[in-house]
Amino acid sequence: MVDRRLPRDAILAPVPAPRDNVPVELPQPPESPLGKIARRVAFALGLIVFVALVAYVDRDGYVDADGGSVSLLDAFYYSSVSVTTTGYGDIRPESAEARLVSTVLVTPARVLFLIVLVGTTLEVLAERTRETFRRTRWRRRLHDHVIICGFGTKGASAARVLVDRGRARERIVVIDSRPEARELASEHGFATVSGSAERAETLAAAGIDTAREVIVAVDRDDTAVLTTLTARELNSRSRIVAAVREEENSHLLRQSGADSVIVSSSAAGRLMGFATQSPQVVEALEDLLSVGQGLDIVERDVEPGEVGKPLTGLGLSDPVIAVVREGRLMRFDDPRTTALEAGDRLMQLRSVADA
Repeated sequence: MVDRRLPRDAILAPVPAPRDNVPVELPQPPESPLGKIARRVAFALGLIVFVALVAYVDRDGYVDADGGSVSLLDAFYYSSVSVTTTGYGDIRPESAEARLVSTVLVTPARVLFLIVLVGTTLEVLAERTRETFRRTRWRRRLHDHVIICGFGTKGASAARVLVDRGRARERIVVIDSRPEARELASEHGFATVSGSAERAETLAAAGIDTAREVIVAVDRDDTAVLTTLTARELNSRSRIVAAVREEENSHLLRQSGADSVIVSSSAAGRLMGFATQSPQVVEALEDLLSVGQGLDIVERDVEPGEVGKPLTGLGLSDPVIAVVREGRLMRFDDPRTTALEAGDRLMQLRSVADA
């Protein structure tokens, strides 16, 4: 049972400004920083091998300090000291052709090697600054997004449905205190915020003031209530959808400001009851819940030519199961659906094969 004595002082404060002490992790490119460094090291070694082969092919034009011939080992030695600009001078180009090759090929290799070395150093030093810039730009562009509080089974499934429904991944922000959950969300291309979703500063870091929807999918009912209270206090316009384990706590979520409440335990129990008597009913419901295959529920605006007509007179191939009017759901057999109005929305069953 949820404790009704909630700390109201934790949610009545105004939206705090995002602070750097709330960790925000943006999705990283597929290549890791170590991969970038390894690629640059390989490129630098390739330059050394290239210069060594150039010197060895034209070894007759090179002499060592004693005036002797240049071996393959000498060529690699010359390459390493030349490319790194050490330049001891104990092996040097003697002929005009060797000097020309050194000018045309070896000198650009030296420059490229320095660029790789300096570029890698600067990138490592500037990584923190660049990440701060990315976060600042991300916050500036963040609006009309979805915040998912908790990336467990429920949160991950909700994110998958959103993406399947066409929601851009950069418009989804995940809040979770577990590193493994944030890592999984980041792998799917979602920005993540580390911390507890019931705290105002954590929601502020996720951009609660500009969020369009908030999905509360935490593990505990009391945490869900407090998270909903905090989110509603910080944003009175967003749509909040919350999940609760026990049905007796659902009214607390609605009183806290949730627009929709999903009772996970009773929903699972009803499905198991159906499965014992009519397993095909469960299969049909699972089909409807699976986005992108089988039957889908689609929603569209009533067209001008349909205004004033009853549902039975539309002659639609896709059956209408409900009408949404001014935010209220009316079943297809509701007497008010005998005359559709402008601004109504129709919920229809549609086969993906026909979409």
